[in-house]
Amino acid sequence: MQTEIIIIGNELISGKTRDLNGWYASGCLLSHGLEASEIRTVGDNYDTLSSVLKSAVKRSHFIIVTGGLGPTEDDLTAEIASRALDMPLILDQAVLDHIKNTTKKLALNWSASLEKLAWLPKGAKMLDPQGEMCGFSLSKGDSLLYFLPGVPEQMRELMNRCVIPDILRRYKPAAVPRHRILKVYGLSESRISDVFKGLTAELKKVMFGFYPSFPENHITITVRGKDDTEIERELDRAEKKIRHLLGPYIFASGDEIMESVVGEALKERKMTISVAESCTGGLIGHRLTSVSGSSLYFERGLIVYSNLSKVEMLGVMENTIDSYGAVSDQVVREMAVGVKKIAKTDMGLAVTGIAGPLGGSEDKPVGTVFIGLAVDGEIYSGKYCFSGDRDKVKHNTSEMALDWVRRYLNGYPFIPGI
Repeated sequence: MQTEIIIIGNELISGKTRDLNGWYASGCLLSHGLEASEIRTVGDNYDTLSSVLKSAVKRSHFIIVTGGLGPTEDDLTAEIASRALDMPLILDQAVLDHIKNTTKKLALNWSASLEKLAWLPKGAKMLDPQGEMCGFSLSKGDSLLYFLPGVPEQMRELMNRCVIPDILRRYKPAAVPRHRILKVYGLSESRISDVFKGLTAELKKVMFGFYPSFPENHITITVRGKDDTEIERELDRAEKKIRHLLGPYIFASGDEIMESVVGEALKERKMTISVAESCTGGLIGHRLTSVSGSSLYFERGLIVYSNLSKVEMLGVMENTIDSYGAVSDQVVREMAVGVKKIAKTDMGLAVTGIAGPLGGSEDKPVGTVFIGLAVDGEIYSGKYCFSGDRDKVKHNTSEMALDWVRRYLNGYPFIPGI
């Protein structure tokens, strides 16, 4: 059953933006026993895209298209698909009403350009009819086409929630492949993608997939075959190669999560930990204690949000806060030492930062975070600047702090800050 992927965007053709949607879609297909026969990248150009679509419906059963579905003038995918496939554009009143209701619910001003989202090729079905994401499917001859937004987060959600289940309802792979999952933290998607370029040619029997799961990246290693021994051998070989290339950035495999990996390492070394949290508001303690048996190593967690609480509960010097600010290297070091001393634990972990959206400055913009770790008579500290909204800054801070513990216990260097 032939499947292909078409990625649309002038910014991709020019090289200004790296395509990760095609890679992600391909990985999704592979993990479910499907395989993309071709991935094409084209610009927002009628002649080129029209030719690619016409060719695709002649040879492929499933076609996944991403990009060009927005309300702006250069979002031309629906119009080009309509003309290329000889399926006239019609105004879908139900979609238009939903867009208007959503705009009103979100207290946004109505713009006439939004009506463009409701003009679809005749016969098109919205993938997310009650949601806030554009995207539709349509049939042409023996082919089924899925048109997804180019925004990575939206594309990935619709791919997982709508496209893959729909394909599997229509087609059952002859053999579901066996795969392993490796979890990575601290490397960007583009850097991981560079690693796989060399591996694909070297490991011809292995298929690689990639699944961002903020703030982590998950890698799937997939092998199909009839001989279990041979499959395991190929999986082992591929995993060994990836672990060699990515080293300590791989923190877990399978169903393991960061907090359980850290907990196991603490238990193995019979070490205890206490945590002082400012910007994360207890998230690190929550994650550590979500693991069964965490009472063996987690002694206490203190939420020290105000300056006064840092002074009264941890013994941070008022002069330190006055001189450097609550979000500083000096303060986080005193926080780590303070919580370790009060709790009498082997390790004291501390974080302070600006989660936003308010509170940033030119010297310390939103996302600025300091992490401190007191252990074995040493104090380690580092500064980071995380992007994203408040929840993302908090979650990334908790992940990095836990990763510091993991790396220290395993003798790995910390991921450098700024």
